[in-house]
Amino acid sequence: MDNIRTLNGDLVARDLRFAIVAARFNDMIVDSLIRGAVDALLRHGALEKQLEIIRVPGAYDLPFVVRRVAASKRYDAVVALGAVI
Repeated sequence: MDNIRTLNGDLVARDLRFAIVAARFNDMIVDSLIRGAVDALLRHGALEKQLEIIRVPGAYDLPFVVRRVAASKRYDAVVALGAVI
C-alpha cells in the first residue's frame, strides 16, 4: 500500500450549507443516522443554522428529492439517509 497515491481532503464544514434528506420509514434506524450526520458536521465546524433536515416518506423517495434539492443550488452538499431492511 506504500505505492498507492492517497489524496486527503480537508474535513472543514464551516461556511457551508448542508441539506440532510432522510426517510421517515424505519425511523428507529434513520433517526440515529441523522444524529450521527449532524454530530459529524458540527464537530467539523458547521453551525446548526447551516443545516436543514428534509424528511421524505421512504428510501424509495430519496433520489427524487435529493435531485431536486441539489438542483436548487441552495446547498453546498446533500446527505441522503435511509434504511432498507
